[in-house]
Amino acid sequence: MLSVKNLKVCYGKIEALKDVSFEVPKGKIVTLIGANGAGKTTTLRAISGLEKVTSGTITFKDRDITNLDAHKIVPLGISHVPEGRKIFPTLTVKENLELAGWTIRDKAEVRRRMEEVYDIFPRIRERANQLGGTLSGGEQQMLAVGRALVTGGELLLLDEPSMGLAPVLVDEIFNQIVAINKRGITVLLVEQNASEALDIADYAYILEVGYTTISGEAKAIAEDQRVREAYLGV
Repeated sequence: MLSVKNLKVCYGKIEALKDVSFEVPKGKIVTLIGANGAGKTTTLRAISGLEKVTSGTITFKDRDITNLDAHKIVPLGISHVPEGRKIFPTLTVKENLELAGWTIRDKAEVRRRMEEVYDIFPRIRERANQLGGTLSGGEQQMLAVGRALVTGGELLLLDEPSMGLAPVLVDEIFNQIVAINKRGITVLLVEQNASEALDIADYAYILEVGYTTISGEAKAIAEDQRVREAYLGV
């Protein structure tokens, strides 16, 4: 579904990504793991058109989307949940979700997708008329994911969904990612919680200082001693 080859992204003279390559098969969960500064967030931003690519290619469903404008990428079927959630705090939960359907002309379809979000996140349904800024951190993360789902993307990009959440909520968020994947949505997950990410993923790639260094099935990566020592603390 998604193919990233030899991706290079620069911020001025700084090479944030030097040579990143990976594949995301349709219907699977793929995780990118790495330390701060490895290039994980930059990779997602490049895919969704928020950062310009210096060289390399990004292909989605056999279409080259390298350096395509972000507003043109969303209708193609890619949804991005950014690090830090980025919800609209002065809008209600319902308004946040409705705004996510701006590219969809059929408003009945928007309402149907919102109902699906409410089914996945019952707590969000309970807070439909509550301002986004008054939600807990976990609830805001659910809203951020739900907002992406309303866009109807076939590929969901998740950037650090567990960041800043209590352990019990971390488990809940990862369970919900699995539930979303079972609905037929492909997931590309960037996550510092390597143990949880590898537990739910089908495939994994390790990013180190702008390079893809280790790749394979998630279960095999979890058993790799280099990964265990560097990211799993064992």
